[in-house]
Amino acid sequence: MPKPIVAIVGRPNVGKSTLFNRLIKQKHAIIDATAGVTRDRNYTQTDWAGKNFILVDTGGVVGEKSKDEIELAIREQAFLAIEEANVLLFVVDAISGITNDDLELAQKIKRDFVGNKVILISNKADNQNLELSSTEFYKFGLGEPHPISALNGRRIGDLLDDIIDGFPEDIVDESEGLRIAIVGKPNVGKSSMANLLLGKKQHIVTNIPGTTRDAVDSEFKYFGKSFTLIDTAGLRKKAKVKNAIEFYSTLRTTKAIERSDLVIQLISGNETLDVQDIRVFNEAYSFKKPIILVVNKWDLVDKDKSTLKDYTEYLEKRLPELKYIPKVFTSAITKQRVSKIMELVEPTYAEYQKRIPTAKLNEVMENVFFYNPPSSKNGRFIKIKFVSQIKHSPPVFAFFVNRPNLIEDPYRKYLERKIREEFGFIGSPLILEFKQK
Repeated sequence: MPKPIVAIVGRPNVGKSTLFNRLIKQKHAIIDATAGVTRDRNYTQTDWAGKNFILVDTGGVVGEKSKDEIELAIREQAFLAIEEANVLLFVVDAISGITNDDLELAQKIKRDFVGNKVILISNKADNQNLELSSTEFYKFGLGEPHPISALNGRRIGDLLDDIIDGFPEDIVDESEGLRIAIVGKPNVGKSSMANLLLGKKQHIVTNIPGTTRDAVDSEFKYFGKSFTLIDTAGLRKKAKVKNAIEFYSTLRTTKAIERSDLVIQLISGNETLDVQDIRVFNEAYSFKKPIILVVNKWDLVDKDKSTLKDYTEYLEKRLPELKYIPKVFTSAITKQRVSKIMELVEPTYAEYQKRIPTAKLNEVMENVFFYNPPSSKNGRFIKIKFVSQIKHSPPVFAFFVNRPNLIEDPYRKYLERKIREEFGFIGSPLILEFKQK
């Protein structure tokens, strides 16, 4: 049985993301006094009193008269959350009282959420007077208001009891599967690609760089297997991070990479591989995650029969580590080869988990050590005695050497290249350690 979906909706700045963080007991959503910080639907699994459910945070819903592209897209995302929810948390502000946006959204809920459970939440009710004044929200016709303070935790336990009331006891906690982070510099098409992979309009897409701000988790199935897709904000150069929202967006993206199992990096095929693209790659590589490179906007490139080969060679010359990274040349607009991305996910992760038996590894590497040993230093002979793979995910190889401190970086890269030539590890970073023996 699928887990119940609980969606949080309301106008801007009533404390929805603060409530979201309070209910899941961690700081997952970005919180700021600026309206419009939350944009996409933000999903996470949580539980209370042994009952599991999926909580959805949404952006602030403004009136339908708005002409702002992003505000209208946020509104659409919130309405999609209403459609799929089993329980709706309609959040209003106990301090500012009823607004026209509240009234408009209340009408929408009464019209379109018939037969489902609505919990009306009067947030920011930090004292008894504000609790008493919350009775004005009865006029929505959505039942009894629940006065709480998401910031201070006031009456949150009572709210959670009400949320799970009626939830079945026998919900099986399904595995979320591999966690896949989609990363890239701003405006390379991450959210468009995420929507294609998910098979639905999960993320807001505009031509405005920085539309995605939070790292947004979305669960989906591909050929019957569960995955979690994490769409992230575009990683910017530190000098271009102009405010607190962008700072926390960048921090969330870094954290998303850290908690992912595999990273999909998008670049624009109609542009050169610039410093920002390389910085994004290095960020993922520094966490030792398996990587798939997706060259998006390939439909915008004028091509002949050698274009693919030439561009691949250009990428690998510009960033040599890309030689061992699987690549998909695609377009989120034409959808060409988009399915190839998910086809590569499990094989790439399998490479990351691969373990080579010590005997087989040494059978190959002994010839390498014999025919091309490390150069001696100042008359000091260097001998590699044997090698063993001591870990996987990421793969770690320990070389046992008489003088490990004399192994230089060019020889380390040579050994890595030989391991890859023989055993693959496509998409995976390799860690080589040199130990005294």
